Parts: sequence; C-alpha cells; structure tokens
Amino acid sequence: MFHVSARALAAQALAIFGDHSDVMAARSTGFALLCSNSVQEVMDLALIAHAATLQARVPFLHFFDGFRTSHELMKVELLSEDDLRALINDDLVRAHRARELSPDHPVVRGTTQNPDVYFQGRETVNPFYLATPGIVQEAMDEFAQVVGRQYHLFDYVGAPDAERVIVVMGSGAEVTQETVEYLNAQGDEVGVLKVHLFRPFSVEHFVQALPATVKKIAVLDRTKEPGSIGEPLYLDVLAAFNEAAESGLFASMPRVVGGRFGLASKEFTPAMVKAVFEELLKEHPKNHFTVGIHDDVTHTSLRYDPTFSTEGTDTARCLFYGLGADGTVGANHNSIRIIGGGTDNYAQGYFFYDSKKSGTMTTSHLRFGPRPIHASYLIRSANFVACHQFSFLERTDMLQVAEPGATFLLNSIYGPEEVWDHLPRSTQRQIIEKKLKFYVIDGYAVAKETGMGQRVNTIMQTCFFAVSGVLPRDEAIAAIKQSIQKTYGKRGEAIVQKNFAAVDATLANLYEVRAPAQVTSAFDLHPPVPPEAPEFVQNVTAEIIAGRGDDLPVSKMPADGTYPTGTTQWERRNIALEIPAPG
Repeated sequence: MFHVSARALAAQALAIFGDHSDVMAARSTGFALLCSNSVQEVMDLALIAHAATLQARVPFLHFFDGFRTSHELMKVELLSEDDLRALINDDLVRAHRARELSPDHPVVRGTTQNPDVYFQGRETVNPFYLATPGIVQEAMDEFAQVVGRQYHLFDYVGAPDAERVIVVMGSGAEVTQETVEYLNAQGDEVGVLKVHLFRPFSVEHFVQALPATVKKIAVLDRTKEPGSIGEPLYLDVLAAFNEAAESGLFASMPRVVGGRFGLASKEFTPAMVKAVFEELLKEHPKNHFTVGIHDDVTHTSLRYDPTFSTEGTDTARCLFYGLGADGTVGANHNSIRIIGGGTDNYAQGYFFYDSKKSGTMTTSHLRFGPRPIHASYLIRSANFVACHQFSFLERTDMLQVAEPGATFLLNSIYGPEEVWDHLPRSTQRQIIEKKLKFYVIDGYAVAKETGMGQRVNTIMQTCFFAVSGVLPRDEAIAAIKQSIQKTYGKRGEAIVQKNFAAVDATLANLYEVRAPAQVTSAFDLHPPVPPEAPEFVQNVTAEIIAGRGDDLPVSKMPADGTYPTGTTQWERRNIALEIPAPG
C-alpha cells in the first residue's frame, strides 16, 4: 500500500513539480491505481484503499497531485479512530499477517520459472483483479454508511442530459467541476466524469456513470507519453467504449478526443476547461491537443480567454509576496487555521516556492469563503495583495492581479508621507486606476523594536487581519495571540511576550496612504537582465526571471534540453534590505 504525491519524471529537464508521469510509468506493475482529487479525498480514499487492499489482496497505489494537492492547506472533515476501526476488518488483517514470510512457517515466494510455466502462473491473478473494482466500490459504500460521504469508481457531476463531457482525474477534476457548475448555472449543459479507480479499469462502472446523452468526450491526461497513439487515460476510455459497444453496455460510440494539461504543475484554470468544452462544440474537435501553453511548433494548443473566471464575489482571494525564510508562509498557515478552524468559513492555502528555495520570493495564495472551495489553481484576481519585502516592487508587477477596489498592504521602510515617491510608475498607476486601498507599515522597524529581528511574519499577519475585513479586528487580534501562545509557548514566555508586543506595536504603526490623483514617479520596474545580455538570456531567461515563463511558446524551448552555460551571471536579484559597504 503506497500513498504517492505524483510528480513529473525528468525528461528534457528535471522538474520537482506535480503531474501523473511517475504513476503512469508504474502501470505495468500490477498495482491498483486509486486517485484522490482533493485534500478531503486524500484522507477519505486513503482509508478506502487500505480497506480494499486487505480484501482484494491486490497492492494499491493511492496517488494525488504532488504540490497542488499534497501541499495545499484545506479545511476538511477529519476521520475519527472509530471511523478507521469500522472500515478495517480485523480478520483480514490477521489473514494478511499470516501470509508474511516467517521462519516460524517457512515457504518459498518469488521463485525463478522457465517458459514452460511462467505464463500460466501469470494468469493465476486474474480473479483477484476482476474482483477488485467491486471490492473498492463496496468499501466506498461502507465508508458512506459510516462517515456520510459517498464515492464511486467514477463520479459524474453536471447536467443529466449533457452531450459534452470531460473525463479527468486528479486536482484537474476539481477545477473542471467548478467550471461545469458555473457554466450550467449560465444555461449550458455539460458534465465532468471524475476518475477515482484508474486500474483495474472497470468498463461497466465507467459507462454506467456517464449520461446516456453524451455525444462528445474530451479525455484529459496530466502526463505525456511520447510515441504513443495517445495518453493512458485516453487509450483506456477508447478501449472501454469499444468493449462496451461489443457487449451492448452503451448504445452508441461518442466522439472521443484526448488532450494534455498541467505537466509539472502547469496551471489548469476554468478558462482552459471552458476552451475544451468550446472545442467539443466543433464538428471535428482537435484530437491530441494541449491546453495551457502556446504550441507554435506542432500547433496542438487550444486558445483560451485568460480573463474568464468562475470565482464568486463572496470568496476572499488574498495574495502574499514574501521572502523565503522570512516567516510569511508560516504566518499564512496560522491565518488559515484561525479562519478555517475558528469560523464557519471554508479556507484554502497554496504556497508557490521558487526551486531556489530560501532567499527567493514565495507567493502565498489564500482563499476564504462560505462555500466549499474547488479552486485548485492560483489566484488570478485578488481582492487583497500584500508585499512583505519592499524590493520586490522594483522587479515584480504584483498589482496586475489586484481587482478594482482591492486592498494593497506594503511593508515599507518609507513612511506614509514619503512612500509614494518611492513606488514605480506602474505601481502608482494601478493604485490610482484601480482605486486600491493602500496601507503601509515599517515592519522591519517594529520587528527590531520588539526584539523580533528580521522576522516580520507576526507583524504582517496582524496587518492582514486589521485591514482585510476577513474577521472583526478585535476577534482577529485575540485569535492571533491565542495562536502565538500555542505556537511559541513551548519556547518560553519571553518569546511569547515578544510576539505579543509585536502585535500591539503593529496597530500603532499601520497607516493608510491617500494616493495622489496622478502618477509622479520618475522610475519604473527594473529590467530582469541588463541590455547587454546574450540573445538567449534576453528572450528566454529574462522572461522566466520576470515571472512570464508561462507565456513562452514551445519554439523558444530547446528541444534536447541543451542550454547555454553561465547565464546566472546576468541575474541580479538585489533583494537584500541591507548590504555591506566598504569602510
């Protein structure tokens, strides 16, 4: 029984981020492959997988998207120890242990076989795999009776008479569900089939889950299998329809096309889901397409409108830009626990790190709202933006994601009367045009005065609750102090009191800035690399440094992964607050 946060395989480059490549490489091992699409499902299906493998005697690989799901903070309903005991059959556990290799009852397992008997021995496992789908569904049904949440091998969400359906598994299923529900509320009739048990693939359960009206299906795979006719889930769906047609399980064969998305945690958004559904409206929809990139080489990509959004106005969408190891991420973890654990609101947090780790920019994406959150993608339109390191403003256009009327919180060494003249022109312009509410605090000074050193996390967290309106201010401050006591209490009362002092001093040093009516700054964002940098650095490296790597087309990427050397000499991060000067 393995629980796997699925990640990309190294190909033209190493990628530490998530997709299904590693899991798909393990298809021939004989492991059952069970997929969780959300944080809640990770906990629930983990229990279901353990219960099923004991009865099926088939090894299970329970997987979920690396980082996008494995590192997401989400408000969930916890399983109790009684829930675990109810699903795990003690007799099956004893039988499993009795099959162990032990000197007390020695046997030989894992012999060497010649061609005369290996084939026959390989076929002995067939009854176990044939029984596995039914066993998994029984475990899901028993789970529903005990816990109250019902799962199926394939869960359909959408219009009961939909003609266009997307088949997908992993966190992309959550994004697709959110989009389906939004489109159907606008009068559309579409659906999504969310895959849980990928192997053994049950043809019967698959076709039963689909609406009988379906005419066109797009199968989305979060992996790439070069040289294959198509990706794994796409091929299995085609085979399932072929067998279903022969056995009379499905009336007519729908048009099935396949597409790739989200490799190495590439963003997958409702706008991309909408583009797939729009492609299915065509008489001859594109097959073997990609979505989320611009493929100007083999022209596989679908066009989409990046401004399309399904998020409601009742959801708080907050972005925090911090420096690796400055405490920003930890403070946001606490904020999620305060709001998600102390109120009826749902909460979600996702944290994007540069692969250089400590000392680079971290971006925290937090959502809070009264309804369950299916948004497994980064925030593109924020109603709160916080910059915890002033130097980021000179290199990053962080206000491009701020929606009109949003709140902007800046940690600044410049006070409310002088900060305006130290902002880049593009920052000033967006504050004015979007009518942002602008707040500043010298968190560095407060941290120094209260003995916090360079750690501004508690200070900036207090500012967030003070100006965001997510919780009443007094209630939020009390919750922050309670969280401080819980987090730092074991380190001693002196540490707790330092943090308490930082909270109290924060409110006295937080100021709202009234923006002038026009742009006055004499400078703008610094270029990511010097103008004398080589062509490749200008056209590729600079775009990646500037945070625009998502927009690079396929033609800009070296096909064999060969890059010029010595490119880091052109990257000047210049993010330190203080630098040594000659005496």
